Amino acid sequence: MTDSTTNDPYASDYEVGQDNLNMFGMDLHNPVFFVSAGLILLFVIGTLVFPSDAKVMLDGAKGWSIEHFDWLFIWGANLFVIFCIALVFLPVGKIRIGGEDAVPEFSTLSWFAMLFAAGMGIGLMFWSVAEPVAYYTNWYGTPLNAPPNTPEGASAAMGATMFHWGLHPWAIYAIVALSLAFFSFNKGLPLTIRSAFYPILGEACWGWAGHIIDLLAVLATIFGLATSLGLGAQQAAGGLQHLFGISSEINTQIAIIVGVTSIAIFSVVRGIDGGVKMLSNINMTMALILLLFVLILGQGLGVFGSLIDTTGAYLSNLLPLSNSFGREDDTWFHGWTVFYWAWWISWSPFVGMFIARISKGRTVRQFVIAVLMVPTFVTLIWMTVFGGTGLDQAINGVGQLANGISDVSLAMFHMLENLPLSQLTSFLGIALVLVFFVTSSDSGSLVIDSITAGGKVDAPVPQRIFWATLEGVIAATLLYGGGAEALKALQAGAITAGLPFTVVLIVMCLSLYKGLKQEHKQLSVIESKRG
Repeated sequence: MTDSTTNDPYASDYEVGQDNLNMFGMDLHNPVFFVSAGLILLFVIGTLVFPSDAKVMLDGAKGWSIEHFDWLFIWGANLFVIFCIALVFLPVGKIRIGGEDAVPEFSTLSWFAMLFAAGMGIGLMFWSVAEPVAYYTNWYGTPLNAPPNTPEGASAAMGATMFHWGLHPWAIYAIVALSLAFFSFNKGLPLTIRSAFYPILGEACWGWAGHIIDLLAVLATIFGLATSLGLGAQQAAGGLQHLFGISSEINTQIAIIVGVTSIAIFSVVRGIDGGVKMLSNINMTMALILLLFVLILGQGLGVFGSLIDTTGAYLSNLLPLSNSFGREDDTWFHGWTVFYWAWWISWSPFVGMFIARISKGRTVRQFVIAVLMVPTFVTLIWMTVFGGTGLDQAINGVGQLANGISDVSLAMFHMLENLPLSQLTSFLGIALVLVFFVTSSDSGSLVIDSITAGGKVDAPVPQRIFWATLEGVIAATLLYGGGAEALKALQAGAITAGLPFTVVLIVMCLSLYKGLKQEHKQLSVIESKRG
């Protein structure tokens, strides 16, 4: 795969999917498409037929992964943060994604909106109030064994919440996104996970080694998405019951999934510019309105003091929470941090590939700083406003949060009901969950479609519809067949998938650096000749 004219070992005339099967206007690529689709369907059928056995098996795999490899999750995530920071200061930081003449395809604001909405949307709505209140009230352990229901416990709760949603997850996403963007836009390789390993695997990328990498990426992505869709449906259904008295039982949840999947199909057909970009901008507008409302009527000007306190709590707890050795808070550490790190890693193919597709024209330095800092700063504000307001209500005995967490999906609505115009803001909250829901679904469909189409970004419309539909079918089927237990089993699958992907990401760091270093060397030679 060497082009003698450019002396670039990555230059290639490789045609992805030489074993295409054109059927019903689709562009199917063996074996990733068929193996991944087959395994997903087998998993769904097996969970429906043997829900108890599936839960035992996946919970066992999750428990084994956490018990034996908690250190790998923690120190792997630490490595990713350090690696990203190093890229900012190393000479390779000036390399531009897409080449020296590449220009951004999206405005900076739209770019920020899309990467943030795809990476954290539903999760922030679901956990922003519930998580700090849970830590403060000792719902499932406390961070670093901080005493619950105390000022020290409140500070630790906000710091630990930010720890889970700040630099570490975005460093994970940044590595995958930068690897895919660089090898695709600068080296002309297919936009798929296997391409990031070309400096190490060489031609083996196009064989079974590459197939396995892409297959793991598809499975991790579909597990993460289906679980997210299920949680989003539960929160939206809970909000409808809270606001209108509509039953939040399984029929309502499935109806929500059907409706959202239909909208997602329409959006995914329109593509990134016509669908995802538009919805992401709507997301950010609605989120800003809700944020400002809670900020003004919740903590008011006191939010500035809370923002400083949350930042201080995050920074002061960053190193202790990043250490896996000698921890005495095993219940909290394994139940929250290890779970989150495995969860973010299992999501990294989805979020990383989506960010890669929208980031052409940025330098490596610009990319890393933006992907690390902008979402972390926005999350800091969001968690301070929502989590801080909920925590303040719990501390001062206001409303149902004073009694701790009863239903996680209702925590945000319990916080809003103690503010003015609670019905209006709760309705806006439900709408925001649903729009985030659609954005995650169609973004994920585009990503899975690209992986199973051998890296193509313009796969046929029927194929996009297939994956968008399958995501909704998986979530609805699991909700119908097993309810919360099936979702827990699926969640355990995502954690289990996160373990091998941690190793994959560590190797990806090495491969990315090798590629960037060679690119910098070539650019230096070109610049010296011009001089």
